[in-house]
This record gives sequence, C-alpha cells and structure tokens, in this order.
Amino acid sequence: MNQILTLSLLAIVIGTVFVASSISQNVEAQSLIPDWIKNNAAWWAEGSVDDQTFLNGIEFLIENKIINVSSDAQSLDVDSLTIGFIPVEKADELTPKAQALEKFLENKLGVDVEIVVPTNYETIIEGMRFGHIDAAFMDTGPAWITHQRTGAEAVLAELVAGKVNYQATVWTLAENDSIQTLGDTVGKRVAFTSITGSSGFVRPMGTLVTDGFVKIEGNDIVALESALAKNFESYTFAGGYKAALELLLNGKVDVAFGSDIAPQKYLEQPDQVKLRAVTTVGPVPSHVFMVSSDMSKTTRDALVDSLIELNYEENNEILKNLYGAEALVPTTTTMHIGEFGTFIDTLTGLDQKILDSYNKSK
Repeated sequence: MNQILTLSLLAIVIGTVFVASSISQNVEAQSLIPDWIKNNAAWWAEGSVDDQTFLNGIEFLIENKIINVSSDAQSLDVDSLTIGFIPVEKADELTPKAQALEKFLENKLGVDVEIVVPTNYETIIEGMRFGHIDAAFMDTGPAWITHQRTGAEAVLAELVAGKVNYQATVWTLAENDSIQTLGDTVGKRVAFTSITGSSGFVRPMGTLVTDGFVKIEGNDIVALESALAKNFESYTFAGGYKAALELLLNGKVDVAFGSDIAPQKYLEQPDQVKLRAVTTVGPVPSHVFMVSSDMSKTTRDALVDSLIELNYEENNEILKNLYGAEALVPTTTTMHIGEFGTFIDTLTGLDQKILDSYNKSK
C-alpha cells in the first residue's frame, strides 16, 4: 500500500480519537477498543505488522462504529486566519513555500489565510495572546512556552522518518565501563550541545533534576548554572552534536549528550565504533502545529481536517517543502509535549533562553 495513503488513514484515525472527541469521549472510546487492535497499532508503528493487518483492525473499528471517519464539511465561524511559521533569518526563503500552503488552505476552507514569517517567537506568542495570530508551526520548546503563557494547544505533530520523536542519548567511549546509567554522569566531565538543546541538554539535564540526581537551589538561570558547576567535574556547551562527540573522541570529556542517531549522521564509521550508547534518556518530540485558545472547535476541526489532507500524495509536496515532514498526525499538548515540557519548567530560567535562541533578528 502507498505509504502516504497509509499515513493519511492513520492520521484520520488518530484525529478522530484525539481531536474530534472531547477528553471524556476519548476515554470512553479507548475503553471500547479491543486489546488486539491496540497491539496491532503498536506493532505496526514498530514495523512488526504489515499495513494490511493494521488496516484490517481500523476497518473493524469503523464497521463497529467505534470511530467515525465522516468527512462532512465543517463551516468556519471566522472570515480569515493568520498562521505563523517557525522563525527564520531570511523570510524570503520560506515565504514562497508558506504561500503554497496559504493557497491550499484558502481553497479548502473558503476564507482568507495570511502567513506570518517572523524572526522570533515572541511575535507569535504575543500574537496569539492578543488575537492577532490564530495558529502556528512551532518547535517543541517554544510550543510548550506558548502553551504555558497563552493557553494555545498543540493539535498536530510532524511525522519524520516514520516517527513523531527521536531519542535523547548518553554517549561515552566504548572502552569506558565506568558509566552505565544517566546518574553515573554526575561528577564527570560532560559535553552538552547547547543550553537550549532538546536532546543535548533539556531532556538529560531535566531528567537528572526530576530523578533527584541534581538539585537546583533557586529559581532563575543563575541557579541552573550554579547546579551545573556543582554537580559535574566540568561541563561545556559544545555548540552541536558533532562538536560534542568530537570532544568525547578526543578525550576532553567523559560523556557527550545528544540524539540516538548523532554518531551515524556526523561521524565516519571508524569513529562511530569508538563510541557506546550508555542509555537512551527518553523521547524528544517533533515540531507541532499550535492553535490559539480562542479558536472555536468548529474552526479548529476544519483547519485540522484540511491540514491532514497534506498527507495525501497529491498535496504532500507542500508539506515536505516546508520543514521536511512526511505527514501531520493529530495529537494533544499533553500527549506530545507534556512530559518534555516538565523538563523545561524544571530547568529554572530556561524558557527565556529558549526563546532568545530562536531570535533570528539578533
């Protein structure tokens, strides 16, 4: 079966459960889903079950009216929508790609759609707060901060390489057997990617704090920096995955934090085999599509339904050209970024650092 078609059907199914239904309805619907279908879905995501077996399960849900995939058109209660995009330094490079989406949505929704390509996330946050921006594509960290400050909600997550997340990972030299867990990194020489790096700092450091290995005494960025100095023999922000791994290979640090695929992406094979993955710390969510807390359910659902049509082969190039995603999968803020968001909250003063790091006007 065509991969895009399969992704599209998956998006419809997930969207029915998590977007079109209320929370209470969602719980009730999940209780009706047989365990064998839940298992099929998990195995399909892992690649252990073929598409047809998975779709047979979906057909069962539709035939038994456990889910409703009605495509009835929904009318919007607004005359226009303004959509923001992930900040870039040169808006003219993204604008033509965004305009293709603008035209697509105008045709689907029948309202005027305006795009905003800012140089910082503050513009989007304030725009959502005061009703000037209705929705936006966002990185995970800024999306959580926007949710916290304005009540905006994540409704779609990007699917990249078949996944909606990647794994934060602890790396050391293959010959080093003194580090076996995340907790073992305390007191060692460590290399983070940057203070705002999702897998290279936020996830591992946030986990060290929430699991009780590190304590932050204070509520600002100074307290966070003090905790780093106190709990590691030395620490450095290398500037990226490759730089952190090279510090490890050169014996400058004992540990490098990063993603699960960083070595194979940035290092040659002889250097890859010199490293050992100590442990995966947990998932880092993909980009999301956020909608304003003021957006009505009718408009939100119509917008989500239209964006899901980007998963179909005839429209998919519009989506791929934007940020390289394969598909958009319906989600919720809690489901997709809730756990990751707690680490941002735990690392005191980091929220403003994250927003500043995306400010392309500086």
